[in-house]
Amino acid sequence: MRKLTYFIACSIDGFIGDPSGDGSAMMAFVDEEYLAFLKDEYPETLPTHGRRALGLDDLENKGFDTIIQGRGSYDLALKEGITSPYAHLREYVASRTLTESPDPNVEIIGDDLVGKVRELKAEDGALGIYLCGGAQVAGELRDEIDELVIKTYPIVYGTGMPMFGSGLAVTEFTFDGVRTFGNGVVVRTYSRKR
Repeated sequence: MRKLTYFIACSIDGFIGDPSGDGSAMMAFVDEEYLAFLKDEYPETLPTHGRRALGLDDLENKGFDTIIQGRGSYDLALKEGITSPYAHLREYVASRTLTESPDPNVEIIGDDLVGKVRELKAEDGALGIYLCGGAQVAGELRDEIDELVIKTYPIVYGTGMPMFGSGLAVTEFTFDGVRTFGNGVVVRTYSRKR
């Protein structure tokens, strides 16, 4: 069974972006040390256009071969004219409003997101599924998430988009480890307690 990993950036106060979902303020903390960590440990989480700009096109996927993201996350790329932001992965976008994909590499999941994720998790393969965001998709998939990788940036939004956009549902995870960086970023990893 393949794992679904919610690999997400958030502020100290647990928001993945401002009230509109914009998390660009966190990009200021991507320095050489932190980028080297992402490149070595989670290379597939770097968008294809970012990899190209950094001369990292040849990076092999280590943990994921598939990505699921919500419409809001996908729209960030579309606004830049990028229709396949993770071309090095199988790309799925969960959206009830986007009926046709603007790119042949991107499949739209319009309904039964949980069913589709269960189908993807049941596939053969050693690599997992990267849940990129956003809050609504993570809330809908809360029971399917096997691992959390939370990149906490040293900023406070005060208000904004939470990590999980759903009602109260206590879900337990086991702490696996933490990594700290000189720029103040902390990366914590948790496994689903089943």
